[in-house]
Amino acid sequence: MISTPDDADFDIVVIGGGPGGYATALYAASAGLSVAVVEKEKVGGTCLHRGCIPAKEFLETAEIYRTVAGAKEFGVNAGQPTVDFATSQGRKQKVVDQLFRGLAGLMKGRGITVYQGTGTLLPGRKVHIEASPGAEAPSEISGADVVLASGSVPRTIPGFEVDGGLVMTSDEVLDMTELPRSVAVIGGGAIGCEFASMFADLGTQVTILEVLPTLLAGCDEEVVAVVNRSFRKRGITVHTGVSVTGHTPNGNGTTVAFGEGQTVAVDAVVLSVGRRPLTDGLLGDGAGVAVDERGFVVVDELMRTNVDGVYAVGDLVNTPQLAHVGFAEGIVVVKTILGEHALPVDYSRVPWCIYCSPEVAFAGFTEQAAREAGLDVVVKKDPFGGNSRARILGDTDGLVKVVAERQADGRTGRILGVHMVGPWVTELLGPGYLAVNWEASPEEVGQFIQPHPTLSEAFGETVLALTGRGLHVG
Repeated sequence: MISTPDDADFDIVVIGGGPGGYATALYAASAGLSVAVVEKEKVGGTCLHRGCIPAKEFLETAEIYRTVAGAKEFGVNAGQPTVDFATSQGRKQKVVDQLFRGLAGLMKGRGITVYQGTGTLLPGRKVHIEASPGAEAPSEISGADVVLASGSVPRTIPGFEVDGGLVMTSDEVLDMTELPRSVAVIGGGAIGCEFASMFADLGTQVTILEVLPTLLAGCDEEVVAVVNRSFRKRGITVHTGVSVTGHTPNGNGTTVAFGEGQTVAVDAVVLSVGRRPLTDGLLGDGAGVAVDERGFVVVDELMRTNVDGVYAVGDLVNTPQLAHVGFAEGIVVVKTILGEHALPVDYSRVPWCIYCSPEVAFAGFTEQAAREAGLDVVVKKDPFGGNSRARILGDTDGLVKVVAERQADGRTGRILGVHMVGPWVTELLGPGYLAVNWEASPEEVGQFIQPHPTLSEAFGETVLALTGRGLHVG
């Protein structure tokens, strides 16, 4: 337990109620600390209201559509499905509202004080609150410690002013009630590929424009190849290594210019070019918190800023912009405040999940990155085409790939990376993530019995093959 100064209102004041902020608050409250959260809209942040959750709900709509469309292969004659996107929008909002009420109730149950308003850090760990319209809040509170967790907003690019209809970011896409007939998705990273996959499955003609040489930069090359093949089969046009130079509205849509004089006419443009930290109004005069040239708050490995007693977590800092990373950072902060042993987050080993079709999930080194780091590696792969459950599901595109270190004696050592692409791999990554983070060997992991028939067998089979005595994988 920390000792709160007499002039501090709370043990911890958190500015921002998104994943990093509410995780910090919940963990601190569980430890018996008094906590206040200042959130300008609703707790849950972008992830719950304009990001992860609503996007995945729409991707699930696309999954259901694909399932119904392919039902005749299973002897189920359902006819050709149609999409009522307004109904999907309503269901999305219902899911979001239920989760919001659950989170708000959980925070209330733990005694966390939530002020609806914009928080600004002042010197001396004081926080000015500008109450949101219709809300009441004190003009100023203070904490023994303050955690900055104001999150991020979508980046935009010059020449593509967001109007919510013709040009959209993820915020506007997730509020649509009708599907455009065609879209240009600018950006082929995780968010861009998820939106492209969703639109294409629901009948929209999709063109992806990516400035880098490949989709899903940073993913394993063989994983990306599977995604590329799937996208081509489903009619998604992909242009990589191209820059967009502008667009010309033409009444019902617009024409996007890219590359060397190339154009594509579409009904709408979706910008998926990343997110920037939201520091607008966060730091008051004299706050003294260091910010880098890209706008990220600067922290050390324990999430401490350069100002004593002030921390920062989540998208506000230059770490992977993943909700679960914000969770982990919040725990590090609270343990540090309590004087407990806090292990810094190892960002090279965090789990990544991308929910396009086919799904992508990975943790640790790619084969290429391991070799570039000077590691001698051994690699094994198991395609889902030979997996019984994948055959039953009728979804066999993809593979599991495990990268391990080759020891001096030639035997296989620690598992360095696990990479998956295919059906439900976002739910299959857990054992691989544990293996990477525990630096387990294939011999150790190979002792675990995989149930049959399951998709998870693919991971077990691949690891067993690394011992030199595989069953179905050579």
